[in-house]
Amino acid sequence: MTRNHKNVVSSLCTVSSKQTAKERLQAFWDVFDKDDDVLILINADPDALASAMAVKRLLRYRVKNVVIAHPNEIRRLNNVAMVERLRIPLERMSNVKISDYTKKVLIDSQPNHLPCFEKVNFDVIIDHHPPTNKWEARCVDIRADYGATSTMIVEYLRSAEMKPSVSLATALFYGIKVDTQNFEKKSLLADGIAFRYLFNIANRDLVRKFELTDLRRSELRYFNLAMQELKYFKRRYYTHIGKVRSPDVLVILADFLNHVGEIDWVFVSGIYGEKLVVIFRCDGYRKSAGKLASRIFGSLGSAGGHKEAARAEVPLKNLAIGDKAFNSDSLKKLINSHI
Repeated sequence: MTRNHKNVVSSLCTVSSKQTAKERLQAFWDVFDKDDDVLILINADPDALASAMAVKRLLRYRVKNVVIAHPNEIRRLNNVAMVERLRIPLERMSNVKISDYTKKVLIDSQPNHLPCFEKVNFDVIIDHHPPTNKWEARCVDIRADYGATSTMIVEYLRSAEMKPSVSLATALFYGIKVDTQNFEKKSLLADGIAFRYLFNIANRDLVRKFELTDLRRSELRYFNLAMQELKYFKRRYYTHIGKVRSPDVLVILADFLNHVGEIDWVFVSGIYGEKLVVIFRCDGYRKSAGKLASRIFGSLGSAGGHKEAARAEVPLKNLAIGDKAFNSDSLKKLINSHI
């Protein structure tokens, strides 16, 4: 019978929360044979990359071959640094032939996350996001209360009595840090235990380098532009830096300016493609960046966020500025009319 991911999972598929870590590990290992060619699919981010590395380690000597593949282009410089410095072997999903692999594993995701995943019949699904369906696979381990899939995989490694290498521990340590947002997001004691276990094995200096790597040399000029264009008014900073290669640089500039103690609000804007992108920052105390972004730009494009941080993206054609070029004064005037 052809498998369909929308079918209800059989009683033999799901790893139970009542099972011990060793029982979960054995349920995972039972899926594989020594002659298997295994394909691990991920939507590449730090938690997924680290978890895939660990699953590959768990399958060493148990299968013939393991390949990690991803459909998305890795663009974030933090993630690029992680892949390059840890020398993580990866393939683009478009370059692999799914039918060449006897077993398929999906890590830190679920089949309906991406259309390309929906077409694959997975044998194993391991994830920490809330279940979106009852998936048919020989082994399904989804624990939505966990802060990171890396935590789950650390439990597998420890049950297998496999001490991770420095490289693997560094990846897992970073994966937990990113997905729990340094434990500011909801997480479990299990996440803390895994994090503490990795603490003395991981290269924490390298993790810090990943965290700090978010700028290209060519983008340093935006800091100069931001300072030249910076406007101050009533404990607020406004700056518009024109066209940008990536809106990520606007976020970095806004976070940088938000470090100034006497400032209550920061507004940084730039042009990306055919849109004006505006980043909002404040302390969130008796203020809401998200509400302000929605009030100013909600009718013109997409806008919203949290109390302390928000973002708006507005098609330039929706801005009533005529033939005038948008600048820091335009940004200041637009925001001051609503604040």
